Amino acid sequence: MVDLHNVRTFNVNTGFKASYLEKLQRMLQKILPHANMKAKPNLESRIRTLKKDWTIIYDMIIGKDMSGFRWDDHRQLVVAEDLVWEYYISSHKEAAQFRTRSFPFYR
Repeated sequence: MVDLHNVRTFNVNTGFKASYLEKLQRMLQKILPHANMKAKPNLESRIRTLKKDWTIIYDMIIGKDMSGFRWDDHRQLVVAEDLVWEYYISSHKEAAQFRTRSFPFYR
């Protein structure tokens, strides 16, 4: 995906052009010929998951009224005091996974 972005052939203001999935599928087939990865549903599903996870982290760090969270570049994860985590997770269950899980795709 980074290669596709850097080439700038598939870029638009809001992300990628519609044909990027097919190009990504061809790129992966060259690197992993026996993986049998398809643009739909495999790549599309993975990208949707990455976007969802990125949004959860972004909301914790940048979201309004979200003091207490910060990004640790070395460990590539969100850090905060235990009380901050507990309070946030009580109303945002989907964020609990990032208390101990790194996310190298954030920055």
